[in-house]
Amino acid sequence: MEREDLANLTRRSILGTSMGLGAVAAAELLGGGPSLAAAAGAPSGGEAGPDMGKLTTGQFPARAKRVVDIHMKGAVSQVDTFDYKPTVIKLHGSEIPASVKGTAKVSAMSNAQSSFQVMGPIAPYRQYGQCGRWVSDLMPHTGAIADDLCFIHSIWTPQVNHDPADILLHTGFQLAGRPSGGAWVNYALGTDNSNLPAFIVMKSQFQSAGVGATQATWSAGFLPSNHQGVEFRSGNSPVLYVENPHGMDRSERRGQMDFIDEVARAQYQVTGDPEILSKIAQYEMAYRMQDSVPEVTDLSDEPQYILDMYGPQVHIPGTFARNCLLTRRLIERGVKYINLIQVGWDHHVAIARRHPGDCWAVDQPSAALVQDLKQRGLLDDTLVTFKGEFGRTVYSQGQGGITANSGRDHHGGNFTMWMAGGGVKPGTAYGKTDDFSYNVVENPVEVHDLNATMLYLLGIDHKQLTFHYQGRDFRLTDTAGKVVQGVLA
Repeated sequence: MEREDLANLTRRSILGTSMGLGAVAAAELLGGGPSLAAAAGAPSGGEAGPDMGKLTTGQFPARAKRVVDIHMKGAVSQVDTFDYKPTVIKLHGSEIPASVKGTAKVSAMSNAQSSFQVMGPIAPYRQYGQCGRWVSDLMPHTGAIADDLCFIHSIWTPQVNHDPADILLHTGFQLAGRPSGGAWVNYALGTDNSNLPAFIVMKSQFQSAGVGATQATWSAGFLPSNHQGVEFRSGNSPVLYVENPHGMDRSERRGQMDFIDEVARAQYQVTGDPEILSKIAQYEMAYRMQDSVPEVTDLSDEPQYILDMYGPQVHIPGTFARNCLLTRRLIERGVKYINLIQVGWDHHVAIARRHPGDCWAVDQPSAALVQDLKQRGLLDDTLVTFKGEFGRTVYSQGQGGITANSGRDHHGGNFTMWMAGGGVKPGTAYGKTDDFSYNVVENPVEVHDLNATMLYLLGIDHKQLTFHYQGRDFRLTDTAGKVVQGVLA
């Protein structure tokens, strides 16, 4: 059945045929496509074809096919990792000039301070690679792959509190309720593997995590709920409620699914509620994940040299290292969007003690993921990003001068991220901050620009990917955003 024929069928006529509701759910939700139409003709419980998404192939040639969004919740200090400033080292202990601090928005904690002493980086920097990129000794593995990375030093955000900044970064609006970037990509492009979710989230955290992950950042918002991120957890059951209850075998589960199919079909004929289709699509996905998820999470076929590449924590379920390796395995199986979240970077106190160990936990695994993708020929069309929701202040937080217990406050004026693969320019840096890593002085990049660029690399015009809701067309970049041409290869 061609796409045009499918579009001409009424809901009632489709559901009156022998098609199972699970087989037609994606076609009804997403507007169909050749492969979806073929899948819709399969009986209930059959193998579904790839979901081509609302846009089918994107609006112009894509440079990336998939995204790995690595998010450091709590905010990594750019002063101590990637934004090398000799002036900050030289003026350690001095008051930050009033002309530099200016009147920009700061947190309530900084507002309570009367002294703002410049605190130098907690570890030395050195240059790496042919590009000569300066990287802290806290991130040596990242430095070692500097020639594969594009650093952006000039990102800024108007938000200086964690959850609003995190939600803004991932959904384009500072309040919960809108679709996340992963949900938009899932809605637009679907997935290449109908046995796994198109959008997967994996969290890990340090023991003294403080601020937690924000579920709104992987929400589907007002998009159909099957587009939200599916959370993979540590332990024997990575996805909740997928396993059969004790005493139920797979054939009994299939019978239950077919019965739910029939009930949902009758309900849909009465109400026409598209969320019924979304829910049954999730039931069918859960059924297929009973086979696919255990296979993905079983690392017994990984050679020792690959495990060593990701570092010692790869053997511990739920760690960032383990999740990085699982990310590569998911990418090999056609997952379009993976959000890796590491919680625990909110270093208001004792940053000199806490930051090194936290950097150690993410440095080798994230660099290994880039290297692993590259050696398998997957990096060229996989966009990998590493960032927090904002930066940290160059001055020490609190009164009484710089001590062993000093930390850094939130800072939205500038922060640094890196990107790799997927059509970005390797071995380069974009944007520039002042001598204090406090203000952007060249090529500012607002958070909407990042999302516009991510969609562009996937072949999507961020102004054209919209969803009509409550009387207006919404998009990931809200009413702003421009593609950052300077980072494109």
